Amino acid sequence: MIVDVMKVFVTVIEQKNFTRAAELLHISQPNVSLHIKNLENELGAKLIHRSPKQVSLTEAGVILYKHAKQILVHYEEAKHEIHDLQHIVTGNLRVGASFTIGEYILPKVLAKYAAQYPLVNIETIISNTDEVTHGVQMNELDIGLIEGEAQFDDLIIEPFMEDEMIVVAPNPNPFSQKSLIEKDLLQDQVWILREQGSGTRTYMDKLIDDLNLTIKRSFIFSSNQGVKEAVKAGLGIALLSRWAVNSELETNLLHALYIKNHKIKRPFSIIKNKNAETSKALHVFQSTIEEFVLWME
Repeated sequence: MIVDVMKVFVTVIEQKNFTRAAELLHISQPNVSLHIKNLENELGAKLIHRSPKQVSLTEAGVILYKHAKQILVHYEEAKHEIHDLQHIVTGNLRVGASFTIGEYILPKVLAKYAAQYPLVNIETIISNTDEVTHGVQMNELDIGLIEGEAQFDDLIIEPFMEDEMIVVAPNPNPFSQKSLIEKDLLQDQVWILREQGSGTRTYMDKLIDDLNLTIKRSFIFSSNQGVKEAVKAGLGIALLSRWAVNSELETNLLHALYIKNHKIKRPFSIIKNKNAETSKALHVFQSTIEEFVLWME
């Protein structure tokens, strides 16, 4: 590589000695001499006056030394610029999230990410779990954040956080004096449900099966906010993520009901298409999610 030859030449001149140059460059003295000889042959000019005590430049050597120094400076500048290019995160990122994650977790993650990587253009889609999964499978989304269990041969699925789901009722309600309830108290209740395809709905259906619940009547809403407003209005009770109801529980707008001997946990997972390329923007976004989870702990 010409840069290596220039480095040998410059080092010999600045050290005024072949032996000291060899020691600094960690190569043999014959190798140093060979580099200089090849350089002189290539240029067709003598570059160095050799003497037992030191070396000095010929007229041609002076010219080459000036340009060799510039070549080495430009090379180092190029290395730094290329290094910066590799570490500057730019491009586009398409993120899909199911409603609970998209409404209550994703904004916090994006705020941190956007502050650190302002050159990345971010498009977010908030929909139910089935639609986010489909978007990742079709390469319409670079990454998806979904609720609940998932298994797909064409996707990489990595759980990143555990979520707790709780039954919520309006406040006041017949259960206002209780937080821990027997499962029988949930029989023949009016339930506010999410739509089919929602991760929350999947766990509600599982709760109905596990507890063999009889539903008196149900209302279906396609968002967590709609479900919460319906519960606050006294329309019925619902199963929701704690993330979705933290504010309402703190302000006593909703009342949490915990079922005796029955905890409801589910994973939040990152999903990516196995066949899609991972960009720098995507890689650092996933790292930002991991940092958020550590901060939450």
